[in-house]
Amino acid sequence: MASTPAEWADTDGPLEAFPANSSGAQVGYGRVSTKGQLLDRQIAALTAAGCVRVFTDKKSGKNAEREELWKCLDYLRPGDTLVVPSLDRLGRSIQDLIAIVSGLRKRGIGFQSLHEALDTTTPGGRLVFHVFAALAEFIRELIVQGTHEGLEAARARGERIGRPPAMNAEQIRHARALLTQPENTVTSIAKLFGVSRTTLYKYVPELAVGRGALVSGDRTGPTWPR
Repeated sequence: MASTPAEWADTDGPLEAFPANSSGAQVGYGRVSTKGQLLDRQIAALTAAGCVRVFTDKKSGKNAEREELWKCLDYLRPGDTLVVPSLDRLGRSIQDLIAIVSGLRKRGIGFQSLHEALDTTTPGGRLVFHVFAALAEFIRELIVQGTHEGLEAARARGERIGRPPAMNAEQIRHARALLTQPENTVTSIAKLFGVSRTTLYKYVPELAVGRGALVSGDRTGPTWPR
């Protein structure tokens, strides 16, 4: 989980660059979304920036299985700096990006993004990442608050919250009528409505008593659905 701005402030100041001693190697990471795209320009830019080794993935940023990224992160040592062509090459989202860079910081590893000219080994770059973290937390809280308010408003209007029912009232009445006819099997009726046998038993609970209950009108047992 990504560190919050408050957690970062507990350990050092927002203008304190990290790592304190960036005397290690610069290691690059590049990524393209599809196999048809070329990595040449990214590799050239990272090499020109002084990277002694470059890891690359050919996968969408939404794909969590970025094997070369994990190898790259494992390869880095305290004092090293991870260099990427741009921020969107590293993180799947701003939260993902902050989580990765926060993890690097805890290990004493710096981070640079060439396109955005962001460098956590400098005070300005450190401050920018504090702003990123604060914005991400603020957006998350707004989304959570908006979701809660929307649910409360929907409940106040009497709207149903959650997944829609698998069968509506008309379908349940039709299913009961079909079940009173012995030639219709439970399986065939369930298939007719596109539900499972279990779902049909849920919405017509008197089936648990027996199909005879549908003919006699016995509605004892589980709650009778309206």
